[in-house]
Amino acid sequence: MDDKERDYLLAPEASLLEAMRKIERNSSGMVLVTDADGRLLGTLSDGDIRRALLKGATVHDAVAGFIERRFLAVSEGADRSEVLELMQARKINQVPVLDRDGRVAGLHLLRQFLNRSVRENAVIIMAGGMGSRLGALTARTPKPLLKVAGRPILERLILRLMGYGFTELFLAVNHFADQIEAYFGDGTALGCRIRYLREDKPLGSGGALALLPEMTLPVLALNGDLVVEADFARMLDFHCRHGFYATMGTHLYTHEVPFGCVESCEGRMTALEEKPLVTREVNAGIYVLSPEALRDVPRDVFFPMTGLFEAALAAGKPCGVFQLTGDWIDVGRPEELKRARGMMPDRL
Repeated sequence: MDDKERDYLLAPEASLLEAMRKIERNSSGMVLVTDADGRLLGTLSDGDIRRALLKGATVHDAVAGFIERRFLAVSEGADRSEVLELMQARKINQVPVLDRDGRVAGLHLLRQFLNRSVRENAVIIMAGGMGSRLGALTARTPKPLLKVAGRPILERLILRLMGYGFTELFLAVNHFADQIEAYFGDGTALGCRIRYLREDKPLGSGGALALLPEMTLPVLALNGDLVVEADFARMLDFHCRHGFYATMGTHLYTHEVPFGCVESCEGRMTALEEKPLVTREVNAGIYVLSPEALRDVPRDVFFPMTGLFEAALAAGKPCGVFQLTGDWIDVGRPEELKRARGMMPDRL
């Protein structure tokens, strides 16, 4: 922790006046009150101080009697996008960072998340599917608004994108578009900018790309029903570094064959394996597309995203593969939605 970060720290015997001076210097709106070993005892915000003074406290009183001891904190290894999601969910602007012994290791500020490393690249999220395989679950609700751990799938995706600096978003909508537009509006409430690409008819996983305005930078494109831990910034950097026409995000998928498998040669058995595991690299529904690739998408027709890659390979255009790590669930069927909800308990 550097000197600037130490300006957030205060001893419990310090006065409210000292706390006010520290808050003025650090511009965070709060101080972290710690014991002699650096363990966090509680937080004290400018609002806490104001309420204490209104109740009759003086600026010379010790802060120990006014701190909030039921604080929210995250560990040093907490994922950046999850921290942002937590702040948005709790409507808070600061979250202390603690080491495994409960000592203060830093302080996350919402403004730093939203203002640091902003990417100029636009993102398009395909959110127009009907979700028919989910049956009654999508009879009145669009699939991207189904909730995982108390928050719509699409909102989780947007917050994760924002955690990596993406704030210029396009949502391709069709089925129950009015619900999606009513929920997200122009994105101001989340701290991003959202514009809508309205499909008059289903355009497939790639057709909506033709509705985008002219782009001069690569665009990140992804399905709106994903529960992922992808590092979108690394994927974009990978694409740009290699100068690919298009890059596909992939995920390793393992399937257990439920039978004993036999290998043979001219009627003679050569090998026998009981219920083997087969692992393949599968399309994860996340892509980075060059401006050239976007111009090649046909207009006003049903067009699968894979068609763009097939045509590129046939024409000898360079396409990249970026293997994703971490959880990945394509929420297309009830069992996948149940798995997503089971893997992401409501921590918020």
